[in-house]
Amino acid sequence: MSNVAPILFVFVDGLGLGSSDPDVNPLADKQKFPNLGKLLAHSVPFDASLGVPGLPQSATGQAALLTGLNAPALIGRHIEGFPPPRLKELVQEHNIFSKLLAVGKTCTFANAYWLDDVAHIPARRASVTTVATLTAFGGVRGKADLLANRAVYHDLTREKLRDRGYDGPLITPEEAADHLIGLANEHDFTLFEFFQTDHAGHSGDPEHISQTLEKLDRFFGVLFRFDGVLIVTSDHGNIEDISVRTHTANPVPLFVSGQTSLAAVKRIDQLVPAILRLIAR
Repeated sequence: MSNVAPILFVFVDGLGLGSSDPDVNPLADKQKFPNLGKLLAHSVPFDASLGVPGLPQSATGQAALLTGLNAPALIGRHIEGFPPPRLKELVQEHNIFSKLLAVGKTCTFANAYWLDDVAHIPARRASVTTVATLTAFGGVRGKADLLANRAVYHDLTREKLRDRGYDGPLITPEEAADHLIGLANEHDFTLFEFFQTDHAGHSGDPEHISQTLEKLDRFFGVLFRFDGVLIVTSDHGNIEDISVRTHTANPVPLFVSGQTSLAAVKRIDQLVPAILRLIAR
C-alpha cells in the first residue's frame, strides 16, 4: 500500500437528492434514518445526467462512475441494466481497477458472489462492476471469501442467499461494515456496491423501501468510523422519490469523509480522475 490513507468507495445504486417532504422522500425522515441523514447533510450535489437527454440509467451511469468517461454521451443515450458490447469494451479498457494496478496500487472489489468458480460469470449477466473486476483481476470474491468474512454480500446480511442454498449464519449490517472496513484497510482502494436501494425504489413498496434504508442506515453507522477516506455516491436517483417507480433526474449525493476535498468534482464522470489524483499524492 501507499502512504496515502486507504480509500473506501461505497456505490449506492439509485440514491438521489430529493424533496424535504417525507411523504415523497423517505430519506427526509432524519430521525428514522440518522446516519443517512448525516451522510446527505454533508454531501454535495453531483450531476448524473451528463448532458444527455432522458433519465440516467444504471449501465451508462456506472460506466461513467468507474471509468471517468461520459459513457452516455459516447454511446449516444442512457442505457439500463447490463452493459452491451460497446459499453463493455469501454469498461474493460478504462476501468479504475486496471488504472490503479498499472501504477502499482492495490485495489479490490469487496462484493461476494455465491460461486465456487470465481472466474466464470455468464457474460450476459455481467454488470459494469463485474466486467471491471473480471478485467482487472481475472475473478471475483466467491463463497470461500464470504465464509471467511473477507467479502460482503450485496444485501449486507446474507439473507438473500437463503434461496441459493446458504445455510450459514446471517450477519448484521454492522458486522458487514466491520468486514468491509477490514478489507479496505488492506488496500489502497476498495469498492463496494449496494444495489438494494434501486430495487426497493422500483418496487414502490413503502415497507420494502423502509427496511432497505434502515439496513443501510445501520451499515453507515459503522462505516463512518473508517479511518481512511470514505467516498459515497450513486449512478442516478430513485429511492428518494416514492411518487414514481422509475429513476429520477435528481442530482445524486457525493460524500467525502474527513478533511479530504474533491471540490472540483461536479459530475459522476469526473470522479475517477479525482480519485486517481488523490491516491497518487
